[in-house]
Parts: sequence; C-alpha cells; structure tokens
Amino acid sequence: MTAYKDRSKEELLQEKSQLEAQYKEFQGKGLKLDMSRGKPSAAQLDLSMGMMDVLDSFTDLKCEAGIDCRNYGVMDGIPEAKRLLGELIEVPADNIIIYGNSSLNVMFDVVSHAFTHGIMGMTPWHKLDKVKFLCPVPGYDRHFAITEYFGVEMINVPMTPQGPDMDLVEKLVSEDEAIKGIWCVPKYSNPQGYTYSDETVRRFAALKPAAKDFRIFWDNAYNVHHLYDEPQDVILELLSECEKAGNPDMVYKFSSTSKISFPGSGVAAISASKANLDDLRTHLTIQTIGHDKLNQLRHVRYFKDIHGIETQMKKHAEILRPKFEAVLEILDRELGDLEIGTWTKPHGGYFISFESLDGCAKAIVAKAKEAGVVMTGAGATYPYKKDPHDSNIRIAPSFPPIDELVQATELFVLCVKLVSVDKLLENM
Repeated sequence: MTAYKDRSKEELLQEKSQLEAQYKEFQGKGLKLDMSRGKPSAAQLDLSMGMMDVLDSFTDLKCEAGIDCRNYGVMDGIPEAKRLLGELIEVPADNIIIYGNSSLNVMFDVVSHAFTHGIMGMTPWHKLDKVKFLCPVPGYDRHFAITEYFGVEMINVPMTPQGPDMDLVEKLVSEDEAIKGIWCVPKYSNPQGYTYSDETVRRFAALKPAAKDFRIFWDNAYNVHHLYDEPQDVILELLSECEKAGNPDMVYKFSSTSKISFPGSGVAAISASKANLDDLRTHLTIQTIGHDKLNQLRHVRYFKDIHGIETQMKKHAEILRPKFEAVLEILDRELGDLEIGTWTKPHGGYFISFESLDGCAKAIVAKAKEAGVVMTGAGATYPYKKDPHDSNIRIAPSFPPIDELVQATELFVLCVKLVSVDKLLENM
C-alpha cells in the first residue's frame, strides 16, 4: 500500500469515502466494547481460584513465627510473606514491609507521609514553596493523579527504549532542590512495554540530587509479567545498585500480587533501605495495627515460593499472548505501510503504546467511542492529561474476549485511517 502522505488529494478523498462507508457499517453493529484499562480477564482470574480453598475452618492459621493470623499484630507483615515478596522484588526479606491489597495505596501513603511529616526528619513537603516530580512520558496515569492531587508540579521527561532520558534526569535533579522524586515503571513500562537498560539503572543509582530527600519511586509492577518464554526482559536490581553507588536511601521499590492473583485482593509491599523502612514504620504504627495477615498467609500457602509465582505467570502469558499477537497482527496488516502511526511490540506487561500523527489521538479515541469502543482517554498517559503532541494512545488488550478484541482493533485502525486522512487533507 502507498503511504498516505504520498497520495494525491483525489486519492485521499476516494480513500476517505471508502473508509466512511466501512465506519457506518461498524456503527450499525451496536458494539459495546471496552479496551480502556489493563484489567485481567475472567479467564485470568480463574487461574487463582484454588487460593480460595487454601484456608478453611480447619486450617492452622498460625504463621511460622507462631502468631495467630486471625488476631491483631505483626504490623509489617508475617515472615513468610516478606520472604515471598522479597523473592518477587529481588531483595532480602529484611528490606520489606508488607502492606494491604494495593501498591498504589502504598505509593499514595508514602507521598502523603512526605507531605505531612517529611522524609527521615527532613522538612515536610507541605512547608515548602514548591515541590516537583519528574514524570517519564508517556507514563502511568494513576501515578500522575497522586502527585496532581497533592499539588506537585510535574515535569515531563521523554521515554526512550532504554528508559527515561537520563541526561535530562541527571541535569534536572542536580540543579533543582525542589525536585523531590521521579515516577518509574522500570520493567515492561506502562504504556510502552520498555525495560530500563543496565546503564539506565546504574545512572539512576548514581544520581546526585540537590534535594537530600529526593526519592526514586520504582513501581516494579510487571517484574514477572512476561508474554513469552523467550525473549524475556531482565532488569538490574536498583536497591543493591544504589547501595554500591553510595545512595542506599534514594529508592522506594513498590510491588504487589495484583496481576498475579486477584487485582484489589492481592498483597502489596515496599522495599527500601533500613533507614527508610524505619522512617515509614513510625507512620505505620499510628496508621494501623497490621494489615490482612490471613490474605498474606493465603498467598504464601498457595504460591509457596517464587517458582509457584513463575508457574502462575506462564499460565497468564498463555491467555495474554494470543491477544497481544492478534492486536499486533491487525496493526501490522492494516497500518504497516501507511506511515500514519507507530506502535510498540512488548515482551511483557499489559499494554501496547500507539503513536498517531500529531494532533490526531483525541479524535481517534472519540471516533472509536462513537462506534462503540471505549479506549483509554487520549492524554491520559501524560501529567494533567496534556499530551503536547496529541499522539499517544494506550491499547489495553487484556480484558476483552479475543473475538471482541479483534473487532475493537479493526475499528480502531479504521478510526486511525479516517482521522489521519482528514489531517492530511487539512494540510493540502
């Protein structure tokens, strides 16, 4: 197929007429399809149903430390849960605090603690004239929502296939004491599916921030979420790299079992240096007597160790992989030669990132919605929902059944073509 930019006005008008006829056909189907969030499908949730049978009224509900998990106590997690999540996060159990059901909740709490009481005895952020965060873009909308909620000024940092633009990160954090943190999804990033290179991780560990309370918010949400047996992305462990670089306190690592077991009913954790964890415990001792130990026990007895988690993740991949491949096949077939978009081909995670022609993303998403397909809002992958190029669209293949996913993707590429033709005709 000839690229749209190489076609004459007459050829584009003819193409537009054909595309509009196809679009009317889709509108007549009365579709109600949802590709807006990276939620596991019902088939994926079924994989963990055996966990519901692990505990019953006859089960010994004492953890290995001899503590009755039905009762109060153990503020920072039972030992075996620390060990399991430590294997998942790739840190010693001593460097972990177990929280409740949501890593997003943990991130919110950590930011809130920094605002109200400060980090490790330093000035609470609410007393400062300005607090800023670096935000690799495109990125995770819920990260940006937290910092926006607290009135933090967010600064865009472009992503590359190796991770954030580290020249810019190093420059900004070294020059501005108001920059207190950076959001990161370092492995199979949301939405591009990129994994930070060894060099990027080492440069993070060696940062020389002007602010002593600067922290890297390292959300390793997709550490074991591979789509393939081979290739699988591998990432350096940041906490140990920070220790080697003489910056042991510079990172908070977050993780959970949300997309391993049950989203919203998993186990979340933070890993950090002893000094950081001691600081967080002063907050936790007031906030809670302890999180859900029965859920911690349930997860440990079901998965047992990291090998149990890895076996589970292979089953998730068997469900997810055909969906990703179906979307990518349609994108390649329908848009591959037209030069009106580019997209990522991730080895893991939950998303495909699509880049349209500048100024087209909002119109594409709106057009898809008019014909019955809801996608992540254009701009959502940027702070304040402001994509400066209006070009990024996050595709979430995980939730719909594959037949619906194929229909939704076929409509999506049709909308990409229609909006792109209109954009090119405008400029003629």
